[in-house]
Amino acid sequence: IQEGIKMKSKVYFSKDISAEKVLELYKLLGKELKGNVAIKVHSGERGNQNFLKPDFWKPIIEYVNGTVIECNTAYEGARNTTERHKKLMEEHGWTKDFSVDILDSEGPDLVLPIRNGKNITENYVGKNIVNYDSMLVLSHFKGHPMGGYGGAIKQLSIGVASSYGKGYIHGVGNPDNFWTSDHDQFLESMAEAASSVIDFFKG
Repeated sequence: IQEGIKMKSKVYFSKDISAEKVLELYKLLGKELKGNVAIKVHSGERGNQNFLKPDFWKPIIEYVNGTVIECNTAYEGARNTTERHKKLMEEHGWTKDFSVDILDSEGPDLVLPIRNGKNITENYVGKNIVNYDSMLVLSHFKGHPMGGYGGAIKQLSIGVASSYGKGYIHGVGNPDNFWTSDHDQFLESMAEAASSVIDFFKG
């Protein structure tokens, strides 16, 4: 809100879901990503084909000359250790054309402060984030049992959080409460964590 006037965000929409249209929409934003660019994607669970594949994102990733980034999960599966996650990213085709960086491949985590956090006041992220000057978040729209609709905010919070940080956000500051925390507080914690990543990149 500026001087009592609500400022509306400009939203671009396309019925054409294609790699070329993604790049066109990005160019419409007029936002130049500088320096080393991190490209946050969802690498895809093993056995789940409902994620957008590397070929779909190839034009935009090459256009901004970015590095594909991910973080390990906090639950058992094919992405909960760096070794397994790297193998899966290779199986899913991410390493064929892109440089890939698992931000929390080695500790310790980087702790980001959260300004005005109501539920959590710090965010644990993969320390390799310090190697990047800007970030482009590429999200697919999905339903999620705890997060509701997964998209850019979830990518910036749970997606950039380290394995420990994911548990910290889910548990609203206590990883031991991963599955039992108050649902509304968990959702608020996700938004708070996302704000710390936005602050980290300073615009």
